[in-house]
Amino acid sequence: MAALTPLASFTVPLGGQAIELQEVVHAEGGMALLRVRIREGKRFTVFDIDPATARRWAEAMAAWADRTQP
Repeated sequence: MAALTPLASFTVPLGGQAIELQEVVHAEGGMALLRVRIREGKRFTVFDIDPATARRWAEAMAAWADRTQP
């Protein structure tokens, strides 16, 4: 069994996808992962990613946002 903690939830303005971020801590071993859930209508895409991957993803997204903002 894993413990889930909600972190953030928002909807993309263009496209309407619902995005949820959750911390998942697995009972066996206590490993913590970031769960990214993207809902598009009836379809779900779910990623469970480790802290190092989450940091790389966040840095890449922040760098892109910084370059594209007026």
